[in-house]
Amino acid sequence: MLKLFRFLKPFRVQVIFVFVFVFLQTLSDLYLPTLMSDIVDYGVMKGDNAYIWRIGGFMLLVAAAGGLCSVAASYMSSRSALGFGRMVRGKVFSHVENFSQQEFDRIGTASLITRTTNDITQLQQVLVMMMRLMITAPLMCIGGIIMAVSKDAKLSLVFVVVLPLLALVIYLVVRRGIPYFKAMQVKIDKLNRVLREGLTGIRVIRSFDRVRHEKERFDEASSDLTNTAVRVNKIMAVLFPLMMLVMNVSTVAILAIGAVRIDHNDLQIGSLMAFIQYASQIMFSLMMGSMMFVMVPRASASAGRINEVLDMEPAMKDITSPAALQEGYQGYIEFDHVTFSYPGAEEPAISDISFRASPGEVTAIIGGTGSGKSTLVGLIPRFYDAGSGSVRVDGLDVRDMTQEQLRAKIGFVPQKAVLFTGTVADNIRYGKDGATDEEVRHAAEIAQASGFIDEMEKGYDSVIEQGGNNVSGGQKQRLSIARALVRKPEIYVFDDSFSALDFKTDAKLRAALKSETTDATVLIVAQRVSTVMDADRIIVLDEGKVSGIGTHQELMETSEVYREIVSSQLSEEEIA
Repeated sequence: MLKLFRFLKPFRVQVIFVFVFVFLQTLSDLYLPTLMSDIVDYGVMKGDNAYIWRIGGFMLLVAAAGGLCSVAASYMSSRSALGFGRMVRGKVFSHVENFSQQEFDRIGTASLITRTTNDITQLQQVLVMMMRLMITAPLMCIGGIIMAVSKDAKLSLVFVVVLPLLALVIYLVVRRGIPYFKAMQVKIDKLNRVLREGLTGIRVIRSFDRVRHEKERFDEASSDLTNTAVRVNKIMAVLFPLMMLVMNVSTVAILAIGAVRIDHNDLQIGSLMAFIQYASQIMFSLMMGSMMFVMVPRASASAGRINEVLDMEPAMKDITSPAALQEGYQGYIEFDHVTFSYPGAEEPAISDISFRASPGEVTAIIGGTGSGKSTLVGLIPRFYDAGSGSVRVDGLDVRDMTQEQLRAKIGFVPQKAVLFTGTVADNIRYGKDGATDEEVRHAAEIAQASGFIDEMEKGYDSVIEQGGNNVSGGQKQRLSIARALVRKPEIYVFDDSFSALDFKTDAKLRAALKSETTDATVLIVAQRVSTVMDADRIIVLDEGKVSGIGTHQELMETSEVYREIVSSQLSEEEIA
């Protein structure tokens, strides 16, 4: 947790003021019982009203000053903690943005969301407490002991028994509760994952009538978290009653012993009253300290999870001095004996892949499910790095280019269309910041999206809901394609981006793309033979390996795998 405190540096002046104000407030609290003792011993006992009013007025001033210091400390500690949370949250988010797909796969999206929200909130809450209690609790405890001893040293022997007993109670309770706090954060991850799956997959859940099943899954995860929280709260709930019991027994003991000492004229009534207040302050300081023991373990678990993210080095790093782009190259792609395996996989996803794709050409990739099509095109924008061999763009290994430099050349349309909350125009303009309205409309027309956009109530200003839930799958794909087209890149990568389109729209879109991408390199991953038949080059993948490369006619003669795919989709008349 201490590693994260470096984010407090911009707020160090405020933190220093928090400590100063807390220190002054604590001194005020320690001074008040002594003033009250003086009022009783020298004012009430002697009937000196003037003294009572004078010291009483001074007590009010001291109390008011302590109250103002408390308010100032609370304000500054809250501002510092919230600023700290904002900086850590921003750092985590920006660091996660640099992760490759490998890191996302390892931690999981649900866990990253929990770490960025719940875990950082835990740290904020503990930070506010620590800034207040780190000074208050020890100063109140030590100061209270000193002041109590100054009132009556013999009566202070009560603390020799009480304080070790309280420390033992705190230790036993907190030691048992710490493992549950760590377990709770893991179970919050699980609950978030189940909730996220349930919300994003609501259409599938309803279509298969699995609402009851998903409700049971959520109830199970929620009950698991609830039971753990109840268990740890039961353990912690024992702490405060035990401490209050010890404190009340101590007060009774102080009164009994103090009464005897007053009877022997060894102690004054006012001093006994002050002693009881100092004893209460000592007990309460230990109770405040125990609250830190309750919160800090959970915050430590959260800090560990945040540090795990911040310490995780992306598998793919940008080089500091990228190689200069070679002239005469614009959109050339070359795979040279590329092999790639997913972490933990027993077999490579793709093996020994070699081919070239040039500007003005359409290269199609077809194959069965799990043959490695999406994996192959994912290596071009460096979602993953090749295990062996090299992927070259414009004559350079993609690992010798910065990710920004590389991806500026690529317009990528993913297999699963992703839209963001905002207007239709905003989603298309996401591909090119600052694209004009004319460029946005032109891209939509080429992507065959202008028809349904014009039918929407506000046209290009119509709002897209989160995840694009208010548009169909085919409309999502066309908007994703428009987003890539408005970028006007050197390389277009369509990863099974036409699967949700009907045959008529598919044909019209591919015809429109021809005139738009004449100078660009186009890679199309597809399941439909009709989508790839007219490509300049078709790469057939089978179990991660190249089964054949050529035109439709060439592959019909040379590739058995391609013939099987064609015969499964087209009739004999269409094949002929």
